[in-house]
Amino acid sequence: MSSIDLRLGDCLEVLKSIPDKSIDLIVTDPPYLFNNGKGGGAFGADKRSYHEEYYAMFRRTGATEETERLRIIANKKAQSDLVAKMASGFDYSVLDELCRLQDKINIYIWCSKAQLRYLLDYYDDKKCFLELLTWHKTNPVPTCNNTYLSDTEYLVFARQKGVKVYGTYKTKRKYYVTQANVADKKKYNHPTIKPLEIIENLVINSSLEGDRVLDPFMGSGTTGVACKRLKRDFIGIEIDQNYFATAKERIDKTDDESDRV
Repeated sequence: MSSIDLRLGDCLEVLKSIPDKSIDLIVTDPPYLFNNGKGGGAFGADKRSYHEEYYAMFRRTGATEETERLRIIANKKAQSDLVAKMASGFDYSVLDELCRLQDKINIYIWCSKAQLRYLLDYYDDKKCFLELLTWHKTNPVPTCNNTYLSDTEYLVFARQKGVKVYGTYKTKRKYYVTQANVADKKKYNHPTIKPLEIIENLVINSSLEGDRVLDPFMGSGTTGVACKRLKRDFIGIEIDQNYFATAKERIDKTDDESDRV
């Protein structure tokens, strides 16, 4: 039986309690925005600006949720500024902590186009083998505001020499073409939930039964569900209480037929 360890809190703080070289695989979907301007993208500033994962960044600079909320409401320009600022989405010092946790880097990171260059440069400097996987949605939100549709999501895979890639011909696809998983978004109330099939393939390709998998931005718990189904140990970290509760309930019920998709 796999070990499931779910932790509520800011991942930068929680990660400090995890021992060096104790994680075999990291699969994660950090917060990010599609920087398509006003009205563009799969989700805009109005929906994502007030999420706990973003406010945690402001707390580190001494700001509060209320002062930041009032600043945004009072200043329309601040909304577009926030979108630009949050295109990077998370504190990149997290990457250094994640490297500490692995004997050899073995990580998948969902990211925006704006994050690609930094992530690729970061792991190239670590002498990693790099792959870029993509998920192409056949039913993207039809708002594009003088740009291309936000129908593609990017997944950076970085591994150091000596890290094996397992799996089969069926699981080793580098691109997926499906509809956006609207039903899962509604069911688990999370705007950026990824298809379970994709996450399961990543776990199969880059770990073995009994390995320990980490997701420091757990969201609604898809990685945890995949790990439990595939007999991997799992550590999940989530800062938002509502998402954490959803993830816990979902992972607890993973053995139920109702959660199998």
